Amino acid sequence: MTDETFLAVAVASAMVAYALGWYAVRRFSFGWKIAARVMFLGLFLGPLALVMFQQPLGRGKSAETQRQPDVRPKADVGRTEAKPSPAPSPYALPAPAPATSAPRTVTMAPSPPGSVPQLPSTEPAAGGSTSGGPTTGGSREVTGTLWDVVQVFYGTDRQRGSEDKRLTYSAVRAGRLELGRADITVPKSHQVPNIERPFAIRVPFTSITLYEASEDPTKHFTIRELKGLTEAAFLDEVRARLARSQTFKDRAFVFIHGYNTDFDFALFRTAQMAYDLKYDGAAFLYSWPSASGIAGYISDRDSAEQAEPYLRAFLDVVIRDTGAKNVSVIAHSMGNLPLLRVLRNLEPRLPAGVKVDQVILAAPDVDRALFEQLAVDVTKVGRGVTLYASSKDRAMAAARLVTGGSPRAGDVSAEGPMIIAGIDSIDVSSTTMDSLTMGHSLYAERGALLTDIAALLQTGLRPPDRRMPTFLRVETAKGAYWRVP
Repeated sequence: MTDETFLAVAVASAMVAYALGWYAVRRFSFGWKIAARVMFLGLFLGPLALVMFQQPLGRGKSAETQRQPDVRPKADVGRTEAKPSPAPSPYALPAPAPATSAPRTVTMAPSPPGSVPQLPSTEPAAGGSTSGGPTTGGSREVTGTLWDVVQVFYGTDRQRGSEDKRLTYSAVRAGRLELGRADITVPKSHQVPNIERPFAIRVPFTSITLYEASEDPTKHFTIRELKGLTEAAFLDEVRARLARSQTFKDRAFVFIHGYNTDFDFALFRTAQMAYDLKYDGAAFLYSWPSASGIAGYISDRDSAEQAEPYLRAFLDVVIRDTGAKNVSVIAHSMGNLPLLRVLRNLEPRLPAGVKVDQVILAAPDVDRALFEQLAVDVTKVGRGVTLYASSKDRAMAAARLVTGGSPRAGDVSAEGPMIIAGIDSIDVSSTTMDSLTMGHSLYAERGALLTDIAALLQTGLRPPDRRMPTFLRVETAKGAYWRVP
């Protein structure tokens, strides 16, 4: 049995015992119930800590030391072997040039000097593909392309974290907009549409991590570089990215994440979508201060709402100043609320000849009545507006519970999804069977939907069955919607 399997069995057994103990005391008085459940939590964590102490799983090893040792004859050590360059990838970017000055930021001090250390890599291959591999004897060694690098430009009103190893962003509201750029590595072994990350053991329904293996860019999504930028530097880098675009020439998309999402994962999600969509335009992320915890629903909703002015300023920069001729927006879950309010008043601020292309609203965690009020104005801004909704989205069910039963725009009732003039509503209930994602990130985790989003961003064809003939058109008294079979 491998260490990972051993730990997985141990944590599963402890979780079952913990759940049974939790249930057994449900009829106790309040005080005894709390005391008993705290005791059970201690019994749950103690054995796991002991197991991990005895089975460290290579704790502390770097990505380099975990790779296979060099088994070539000694005469070959240190020699660079030329190998054919792989086919260029539209989403792979050259390694960033060494900084000539300290990273710059918007409305706050420069980035700390310790950006993410550069991973060992060779010079960029033709077409911008970045190779990576182990080093031997202090010299670089070409072993083939092991990962690609996806560039994500971001805006956030999160406060910077206190870690000194690299720039981080917390769930605390900063009350200002900061701009920056992240280079995300995607392993060549990546399987669409996963986000490969190191093996970890976490306490369910909390942000507590008991164990997490070391990152390896040959196996995992990792942050290669993260730095804050002034608005001028931000625009220079975006324009350079757009100048290299081919398939999605001079195009950009902006992703706004939803509830229970930390900053790093939001970067990985944006990079995953860009990579899987083969999107060689500019990919942007707006990250509002989500608390990244199951218990933080109410605070997350407040944080999403207060982010509205900063999101508006960010979209103004992207749409009016970057030079992108075609900008689409993808919002997920709770991120739909600030976006809808920003788009409602965006049209008067659009430059001549510029219009938001596609507005994609994925599982919007927004009250249905409020959504209907806001969506009317959104249809005037985007060339196309698409709503993905599901009847099997458990996060939507949880949102209804927290909000006193208020139906959400991302729900699908017995009559079908919400139908609003000018919006293509698509029922994706048949694709949301993945229990590990609560059926809530389907827009990025299902191949069929990624294919639809790619076609939508590239062609803009509407209605949906024109670009995806497999989608079924359903006629109702209120109008038509589409269903994924």
